[in-house]
Amino acid sequence: MLTFSQLILRLVIAMALGALMGLEREVIGKEAGIRTAMMVAGGAAIFTMISIMIPFMSQLPVEELKNTLPDRVISNIVVGIGFLGAGIIIKNGEHVRGLTTAALIWAAAAIGTLVGLNLIKFAVVAAVIMSGSLYILRKLDVTERVRPESSKHQKAS
Repeated sequence: MLTFSQLILRLVIAMALGALMGLEREVIGKEAGIRTAMMVAGGAAIFTMISIMIPFMSQLPVEELKNTLPDRVISNIVVGIGFLGAGIIIKNGEHVRGLTTAALIWAAAAIGTLVGLNLIKFAVVAAVIMSGSLYILRKLDVTERVRPESSKHQKAS
């Protein structure tokens, strides 16, 4: 059973890591940035902690609790965030926008889930690596080097 202070600490950590992940999107002016990534990571952590707590709170016999395993809740977090991400992606002619932002939202949910499961060290390392990758790849402007015509269209819009 998790204590109240453990629940709050995990929530705060998840939201802080979500903010870190959303920072790059916020800086470049994308719709889903710090606040969105914070809420997604925090929400995923809450749902994960709920799934951990259910067996301790329930009066049901253990055999009836088999459908409350955390993996079932986590799989539904993945599906639900997929729908949220789909709402961010926009196809305009031959060009797709919002795919990286949608992927970031999906990754923020994964980070929140890790924190909810108390895999905090891995969550921190993963959030730093993922966020760092966004910053580094944007600075290197890999798209311009790989597909020059794609980069010119993006800069024009």
